[in-house]
Amino acid sequence: MRIAQLANFIGPASGGMKTAVAALARGYVDAGADRLLVVPGPTDATFSTGLGDVVQLRAPRVGSGYRLIVEPWRVLDVLQRFGPTTIEVNDKSTLLPVTRWARRNQIGSVLFSHERLDHMLSMRMGLDTSVKVSIGLYNRLLVRNFDTIVVTSGFARAEFRLAAAAVGCPLVRVPLGVDLETFRPAAPRDGRTHGDAPEDGPLRLVHVGRLSREKSPHLAVATAVELHRRGVDVRLDVYGDGPHLDELQAIAGRAPVTFHGHVADRDELAARVAAADVALSVCPGETFGLAVLEALASGTPVVTAASGGARELVDAGSGAWAPPRPTALAEAVLEVAARPEAERRAAARARAEQFPWSATVARMLEVHERLERPSARVVAA
Repeated sequence: MRIAQLANFIGPASGGMKTAVAALARGYVDAGADRLLVVPGPTDATFSTGLGDVVQLRAPRVGSGYRLIVEPWRVLDVLQRFGPTTIEVNDKSTLLPVTRWARRNQIGSVLFSHERLDHMLSMRMGLDTSVKVSIGLYNRLLVRNFDTIVVTSGFARAEFRLAAAAVGCPLVRVPLGVDLETFRPAAPRDGRTHGDAPEDGPLRLVHVGRLSREKSPHLAVATAVELHRRGVDVRLDVYGDGPHLDELQAIAGRAPVTFHGHVADRDELAARVAAADVALSVCPGETFGLAVLEALASGTPVVTAASGGARELVDAGSGAWAPPRPTALAEAVLEVAARPEAERRAAARARAEQFPWSATVARMLEVHERLERPSARVVAA
């Protein structure tokens, strides 16, 4: 098996996608597959790694720090040299010519959809009816060009359900996984729980994510502000950077919210998440939510929005959910914090253990193995 992963549209908010691509690559190589990664970058370059070769193609900047391959024929040159049996595309923007090349050459193609375009664009800039129709038409094009669409949640599957069914394109749900070794619970802190007693200290909240509108950090900060307004002894630590830091600082005002910026060291970030009492991951349009799983694996229960893919990760023991309003989310935080600490941390960890990367890799290998057989594919007219 020779798998080419194409991770286009790389930028500062691509941490979840990069984590997923790397975890899958490790699983593919461990299973005996040859793997190639193609990514955009500032210059042309090729690197050899323990997980296969990485080909970086010169690509322009688009947006705030992103790069996007706009010359897909250069990707074809790379693929022709590698000779993949399947290709895995982690972007919906400019690589459709690659899927047409793959189909002509009897090479299976899978789109690994990491986001819902309609919700992402709605939260970033608002959507009118014409744009929603355009997204629908584009999704119809995608299901006709890929042999399989992989989504990470039921929420993400809804975007493609009707279009895929209309042309017989397989739509496969493959939940992502979490690094259960890096993200793990901290040592018990003398069995302390958070009640109303002042000696308990502040209720420690944490939010990890890109500080851009489509990730809803404004809602997380506003939830902490609401708790502070009610007189709750609370502290929110925010980890991540992005274009809306000034707005978030203005929302926080005098509330005890600290913006730490991006923490590159995964072990350090894991330790800080594990030290919190409750994690806020409240984006209502999140298609999966790696930050949710990382918090749960750290033994930190999660409060999330009542809609979106992140909601599917949190059960009644490992956290809570509420409508995406600061007042409702504040109530959910207080309900979770009132649970015995040992109980809520054990439940969070147990929930995360249901999502090992090994399960994700096994499901994706099944997809690639099926696509290696041309007779098993559905070719849409």
